[in-house]
Amino acid sequence: MTAAGVATFAQLYAVQAVLPGLADSFAASASSVALSVSFATGGLAAFVLVWSGIADRIGRVRVMALSLTVSTALGLAAPFAPDMWTLLVLRGLQGAALGGVPAVAMAYLAEEVHAAHLSRVAGIYIAGNTVGGMSGRLVAGAVADLGGWRWGVAADSLLALAALLVFAAAIPRTRGFTPRRGGSSGPGLARRVRSAVGDPGLIALYCQALFLMGAFVTVYNYLGFRMTGPPFGLSQTLVAFLFVAYLSGTAGSAAAGRLGERLGRRAVLLCGVAGMAASAAVLLVPALWAVAAGLLVFTFAFFSAHATASAWVGHRATTARAQAAALYTLAYYLGSSTFGWLGGLFYDAVGWTGVVAYVIALCAASALAGTVLLRRRG
Repeated sequence: MTAAGVATFAQLYAVQAVLPGLADSFAASASSVALSVSFATGGLAAFVLVWSGIADRIGRVRVMALSLTVSTALGLAAPFAPDMWTLLVLRGLQGAALGGVPAVAMAYLAEEVHAAHLSRVAGIYIAGNTVGGMSGRLVAGAVADLGGWRWGVAADSLLALAALLVFAAAIPRTRGFTPRRGGSSGPGLARRVRSAVGDPGLIALYCQALFLMGAFVTVYNYLGFRMTGPPFGLSQTLVAFLFVAYLSGTAGSAAAGRLGERLGRRAVLLCGVAGMAASAAVLLVPALWAVAAGLLVFTFAFFSAHATASAWVGHRATTARAQAAALYTLAYYLGSSTFGWLGGLFYDAVGWTGVVAYVIALCAASALAGTVLLRRRG
């Protein structure tokens, strides 16, 4: 599952580290080239429910393998895009294919892992996702500084291919999955989806994914523009090394599972949201050490909140677990595609200060939605 996370997130955000290069290559604005991220995450969001329905019939592992195979093939084609619109189409299709892994991963773990250990295992899985996100951005940024954005994206696709081979060789056979056949008894997909949206507590958890992922992607989309411009003037390779901050997300994901078992999920979730807002403000300081420190805390806090909320969905959804996990994933990537792109409008119009204010507002919206969890059963 760690290999699946590497393959998924290295590809999903392969272009994020090379957005300034894309802007130069296609003579486009920051918000325009950020669509290459939004198309991928939007395609993923649009197809997670489709993948969850397929997974109920053919199995979680088969869906993840098919998803990674198709997405890697599309990723290898992306560097040959002759223009921006071709790249956007390929990225949208790639995102739709990638949806198979995050759509069913938590449902797969919930079926294969004892409930007493699910929070901790979910944290470890998400920690593996952060390794993929970090390595993909780091590889793409460093290679792009040497050979341009096309080589950077190609390097990420080759990394994903290697991870796919590891996943196929290492994934164990399922023990807790029972396939749903056509005409079988039990609720249909539409009824299972209605069940997954009928609980206000689950809606509040989906809102965490929507707002917090929007804030997170906004920072990582446009920080590269800030750091390559004045007063920093860093090279693309040095900017790529800022993505090493993802290691703090790895630690945050793993820590969230342990802290959630000791302190309760509500406390860990709200502390994570508060930490994101406070550290986003630190990113305004025009000093490299402050940006690095703020990014470390921001990433740690985000993944702590995300790991807590996503595992909470698995605990809370006693029925239609795959659909609840898929809806959380849909909200997560809808936040990435929509709110992440909207952040670019703030950057183009106001600059980095507008981006930070926008991110803090998204954190406040998340905290407001999270108060529902304080009044409902956990």
